Amino acid sequence: MGEAQYGIDRTIVERIVIEIASVLQMGVEVAIVVGGGNIFRGMKSAGDGMDRVTADYMGMLATTMNALALHDAMKHGGLVSRVQSALRIDQVVEPYIRGKALRYLEEGKVVVFAAGTGNPFFTTDTAAALRGMEMNANIVLKATKVDGIYTSDPIIHSDAKRYQQLSFDDAISQNLQVMDATALTLCRGQNLSINVFSIFKTGALKRIVMGENEGTLVTV
Repeated sequence: MGEAQYGIDRTIVERIVIEIASVLQMGVEVAIVVGGGNIFRGMKSAGDGMDRVTADYMGMLATTMNALALHDAMKHGGLVSRVQSALRIDQVVEPYIRGKALRYLEEGKVVVFAAGTGNPFFTTDTAAALRGMEMNANIVLKATKVDGIYTSDPIIHSDAKRYQQLSFDDAISQNLQVMDATALTLCRGQNLSINVFSIFKTGALKRIVMGENEGTLVTV
């Protein structure tokens, strides 16, 4: 979690907590789906010859490690959070129960969802779309290393242009790969907009919540 090649960058995690706190103070309910990030990437290991199902389950465990790190940082930052996992690890985190998660959100707690959907072959993008629907979210915010969706990779192509807004159909047909097609299709079917933004830009999360032009909005 962070810019390092592996492990958890505590400085970055603390910055994320500050961003979360800024919107909680506005009365916004926040639920977070955590990815495996720099700890482990299931598909890479599968590409290296590991069984894909095994690799995906290992990736789910990695998301739980990141979720615990974020939970601990929020605790130190004065925020109250709960971690719920799609895999049963009762000694460490709560199992995912929709009713409890909704109640936590109503109480002003941050809910951190770990272990994706609990199923192999589904990414944490799909988990974010699914949990967003289950939590009756107004919008799904996709936090990445880049500040939106571009016509091409902005790291490789300096002339790449950022989209301010895209339709789901365009994002899928152009294979822009900011989120997997399953997640995009789920959100399109439920008219649940997605905003892709950079978690490394200070104040970006709050600007999105306030309706400002930040990142790329994907909508019907």
